[in-house]
Parts: sequence; C-alpha cells; structure tokens
Amino acid sequence: MSDFGKVAVLLGGKSSEREISLMSGKAVLEGLRRAGVDAHPFDPSEHELFDLKKEGYARVFIALHGRYGEDGTVQGALELLGIPYTGSGVMASALCMDKVRTKMIWLANDLPTPRYEVITAKSNWKALPKKLGLPIIVKPAHEGSTLGLTKVIDAADLQNAYDHAARYDRLVLAEEFVSGEELTAGFVADQALPLIRIEAPQGNYDYQNKYFTDDTKYICPCGLPAAEERRIQDLVMRAADVLGCSGWGRADLIRRADGTVSLLEINTSPGMTGHSLVPMAAKVAGISFDQLVVRILELAHVG
Repeated sequence: MSDFGKVAVLLGGKSSEREISLMSGKAVLEGLRRAGVDAHPFDPSEHELFDLKKEGYARVFIALHGRYGEDGTVQGALELLGIPYTGSGVMASALCMDKVRTKMIWLANDLPTPRYEVITAKSNWKALPKKLGLPIIVKPAHEGSTLGLTKVIDAADLQNAYDHAARYDRLVLAEEFVSGEELTAGFVADQALPLIRIEAPQGNYDYQNKYFTDDTKYICPCGLPAAEERRIQDLVMRAADVLGCSGWGRADLIRRADGTVSLLEINTSPGMTGHSLVPMAAKVAGISFDQLVVRILELAHVG
C-alpha cells in the first residue's frame, strides 16, 4: 500500500450534501487506513486545494458529493495540479451532475429515461400535466440525495414545487413519474456490481430514508432472473460509457411491471456511508469494503 504514497481523502466540502460527505469520507479514510494506506482527511472548505501539492499528496480519493466535488470543478483543479484522483474526469463529472444534459445525451443514444421538461417561474402549470401526466417529479438539475425534490400529485402544487427546487438551483426540471421497482446499479471500472432493489417506506426514498433510518429495505441479490439482471447491467454500463464515466459510479433506475427500465441518473461519487449501496453490492460480489476503496484508489488518474 506504500506504493500509493501520501493519500488525501477529500470530504466535507461546501455543497448541501456536506453532512453526507463527511460520513462517506470518514468511512473511506478508515477503510484505507485498515488496508495500510497512508491516508489523511482533507476538507476543501477548510484548506486551499493547492495545499495538496505543498503537503506532498500523491493521490486523492474524492469522497465529496454534490457541487464543488462531484461536478467537475475539483477534478479540473486536481488536473491542473497534476494529482491523480478517483472517479470520472471533468467532462463526465459535469455531465452527470447536470440531470438535463444527462438526459439529452441518453436520448440522443436511444437510452430509456423518463420524459421531462425544463421549467421556469413562467411555465404553464396547467399545460405541464397534459405533457407529462401526474404525478410529476420536480427537482433541481444539479443536486443529489433528493434535495429539493418534490413528487407533485396535484397540478395546483406545481408552483410551490418549482419554488422549492429553485432555492437549490437556477435550472429546474419536471420529470414524468415512472412507477415500478427502484433499482440501483454500481460499477467499478468495467465491472458491473449486483443490482440492489430498494423498498422504502410508502415508496418514499427521500433524504431521511436514504441516510438516517433503518426502515428502508435493500434486497441484494435483487431477485431478478440472471439474464434480465445482466441486460440491465449492460444497459447501465452503456449509459455510463456514453457520458464518459470512468473509475466507479452508480446508476439509479426504475423497472416497470412490464420489465422495461428507465434510467434516472448516474452518481460519479456515490455515498460510502453505512447505508450506502455500492459497498453493499460489492460485498455480495465478494469484495470487502477495504478491498473496494483500495480498488477505487488504484483506478485514480489525471485526465
């Protein structure tokens, strides 16, 4: 493990997902240290990134979530510094953080994703349900962990849902609600991990149920026939490939009752907390948490 040199685990940061990033970073840090890596915490909200160079860090594990960590900004800075980092590069990180551009690329490549419309304060709230149906998901384009997201059942609530999302982001989208099983698909390099089926209380997989309760059920193996699971994994790998993803990540998707699938988004710096899904799937694949973080670190790159 000494071949890695001095490793910084970027955690915390300035995004609205700071709390989760601190939890992820702590878990990653402990896993790397158990594996014998000379790893240290580094919070970009408390230190200048240039300090990474001055303090002799040879490699960086990005455990930041959301803006200023998962959106290409930190990746670009690390490339200028010439320090290898984990996860996708600048372009893929920026694209995956932008749910609208992600959809544009997927649709251009005939990949299934729910119908959507970019909305503004001047949008026609009466016309929107005619285009997308009800319920409608309203969410900011550049946030994760369901922050700013509302499931709108009554068209009269669309304005309030938009206002809520707009507090997080200037770019807001309304998305067709797709009913079905929630699945998530992690990957490391070109290896797709086992699918996880998510069963949240009342189907509400929100911020609280994601990170702070034990009421959500995670089923892995997911129970699908092997051939169908492979088809979904192949779809996820293609969806990641057209966006330029590398290193590791996790796609979220919905499987309808008829077996068809809709891609929702790809996370290029997924959570690594006690409730996180990539470590859960890796464990089923025979990869321990410590082995997982070391493997991700091995894939660190510049550009």
